[in-house]
Amino acid sequence: MMPSPAYNPRSPSPSQPSGKGEVSDLKMQLRQLAGSRAPGTDDAKRELFKKVISYMTIGIDVSSVFSEMVMCSATSDIVLKKMCYLYVGNYAKNNPDLSLLTINFLQRDCKDEDPMIRGLALRSLCSLRVANLVEYLVGPLASGLKDSNNYVRTVAAIGVLKLYHISSSTCVDADFPATLKHLMLNDPDAQVVANCLSGLQEIWSLEASKSEEAIRDREILLSKPVIYYLLNRIKEFNEWAQCIVLELVSKYVPSDSNDIFDIMNLLEDRLQHANGAVVLATIKVFLQLTLSMTDVHQQVYERIKAPLLTLVSSGSPEQSYAVLSHLHLLVMRAPFIFSSDYKHFYCQYNEPFYVKKLKLEMLTAVANESNTYEIVTELCEYAANVDIPIARESIRAVGKIALQQYDVNAIVDRLLQFLEMEKDYVTAETLVLVKDLLRKYPQWSQDCIAVVGNISSKNVQEPKAKAALIWMLGEYAQEMQDAPYILESLIENWEEELSAEVRLHILTAVMKCFLKRPPETQNALGAALAAGLADFHQDVHDRALLYYRLLQYNVSVAERVVNPPKQAVSVFADTQSSEIKDRIFDEFNSLSVVYQKPSYMFTDKEYRGPFAFSEDVGSLSIGVESSDNMPVAQRVEANDQDLLLSTSEKEESKRAGYNGAAYSAPAYDSAAVATQLDLVSIDNPPPANVPSASFAIDDIFGLGLTSQPTPAPPPPTLELNTKALLNPNTFQQKWRQLPISLSQVFFFIFYIAFFVYHWLTEVYHPPFLCSPGLHKKLFPVK
Repeated sequence: MMPSPAYNPRSPSPSQPSGKGEVSDLKMQLRQLAGSRAPGTDDAKRELFKKVISYMTIGIDVSSVFSEMVMCSATSDIVLKKMCYLYVGNYAKNNPDLSLLTINFLQRDCKDEDPMIRGLALRSLCSLRVANLVEYLVGPLASGLKDSNNYVRTVAAIGVLKLYHISSSTCVDADFPATLKHLMLNDPDAQVVANCLSGLQEIWSLEASKSEEAIRDREILLSKPVIYYLLNRIKEFNEWAQCIVLELVSKYVPSDSNDIFDIMNLLEDRLQHANGAVVLATIKVFLQLTLSMTDVHQQVYERIKAPLLTLVSSGSPEQSYAVLSHLHLLVMRAPFIFSSDYKHFYCQYNEPFYVKKLKLEMLTAVANESNTYEIVTELCEYAANVDIPIARESIRAVGKIALQQYDVNAIVDRLLQFLEMEKDYVTAETLVLVKDLLRKYPQWSQDCIAVVGNISSKNVQEPKAKAALIWMLGEYAQEMQDAPYILESLIENWEEELSAEVRLHILTAVMKCFLKRPPETQNALGAALAAGLADFHQDVHDRALLYYRLLQYNVSVAERVVNPPKQAVSVFADTQSSEIKDRIFDEFNSLSVVYQKPSYMFTDKEYRGPFAFSEDVGSLSIGVESSDNMPVAQRVEANDQDLLLSTSEKEESKRAGYNGAAYSAPAYDSAAVATQLDLVSIDNPPPANVPSASFAIDDIFGLGLTSQPTPAPPPPTLELNTKALLNPNTFQQKWRQLPISLSQVFFFIFYIAFFVYHWLTEVYHPPFLCSPGLHKKLFPVK
């Protein structure tokens, strides 16, 4: 007996090949061990196989040892078998020719006495995913589905699904779906039943678009006998299989209320399961079954509350976030049920930011008259947190609660106290919230302005916060004595302001302040208009030009446009529509809840958000629905009308629905403005082309603009017929009737071509140039 080849244990690390010949050395050593039966051969093979798998894992190409790996697979060592199958499955798809070498030994292993080897070989055979080898899969799969060992049948059930993805016709012709259906209803092993159910769901869903028989077969899965058969065996399944069964049950349509209660009684103990996925899948079944029963549906919320709160407090942060996302969806639908459990949503010091942020949203959702004080007190503690993002989110949460009309008096006092903390980020977030509060509760203007007036604009650097402060300066200019001068200082630093949003707010605020306090704001408005007209940002330039022309036309009209009577905002716009929320609820226990977006926003290729551009250039469709029969021009025109003309109608409808107290902006002395603009008639506005009003505005605000002559009327625009039809013959006639626009003669090129042709015909006499008719064709005689 020959001794086994020596193996050096001090060889280099598998992840660090010693050189280019390392793979060649492995190939030689594997070839030496292929036919050896000496003791210790399997141990030597195992070390070499580990090297090969290590190289393959780090991206080194070891496909050259394919044949040697196949030859070394003739062993009873199951570890070697697993590594060889892993290697073969990795390189078979990219090397179909090499994968043909594995068919013989894989088919041989599928008939091995060891059921573990049979199962592994069948799994590897189905994982080759080579279309040319499909014929070799049918026989082993048919034998595997009838195997006496449950592990082999489990692998074979999934192998049928793999075969279907490689060649659906082969799978259907072999009648494998019917075999899976028989196994699902009769096999004693729960894992085999689960794999058959998973495979049948996917196969019949894909086949439903091809045949009506597949549609009927898919409906059989949702029949009452099959559902109750699976539910009665649900305790035998593992967690993954239970989730598969529960997802199927959630689509079942019960016949009556007794059917609903029977299913819920069968699944009652699943709510106490240790696995969060099983609990969420069970909750989805409860919610879907009781949608048509309002009272029972509310009782379901009460029943599932405790299991969800238990899952939140136990487990990893990732699991807590996933469960909290589902709990947040339920809280948004029924906040009063979870209002007494608000303390479960308090933030812990060791929780990550994403969990804390979601808990703050939960606290905002469950706040009501009875728990607002405790929740706001807790949130105010977070505002002083060293974690700046959490401090910002907590201040926003306090503002959201205030906008819900719960104990507004105490909350406004808390927000005004935030302004005294002298922290930049706290001041910035508070200013934004105070602006929204004043829009909804204008009666708090005196208390808020008294505190906001003490804040220096130089200490506010964030664009949103600075824009909120400027808005308050313009809206309440009469109550803030220094408003014109603060705005004037901001205009002096116009070029240093990088945010276009802030510059837009400055223009509007100065305009409002001028309409209320003309003498003090005259110079500031002139400087703002001049800076805005010279601004590089298009929106800022357009707004400054709009205000300039409004003042040039009529001051009363300018006031009605810039500072009209306002009504208190009753409800702020929600970021998600009710339809999207319902879609997310229908997709409970999925990633849609975690991302807070329905699945079609990720999977539907036609989805383009609120504005959808079709394949036709220039056709714009608003929303998802569009009229395909409408011409492109009409669609664009209709969409433009929807974008531009329906705005006022929407505003009118919103005004009719406001339930807050209406308030008007502080009035101004029109006589004072008329004194400043004595050349502009307020009662009788001048025509648009009269230059005297323009000179008056330029002189008052010091713009120094020169008068421009009235431009000549533009020439009539060229109108094209969008439905023009022209056949080829008519086009040729029209083309010949057109005059010649440009005619050029290149004599130099003509002479060179003639010389080359003459030289070729006289010297070489090529046959293709010597035909008598070719000369006339190339150089016709006129």
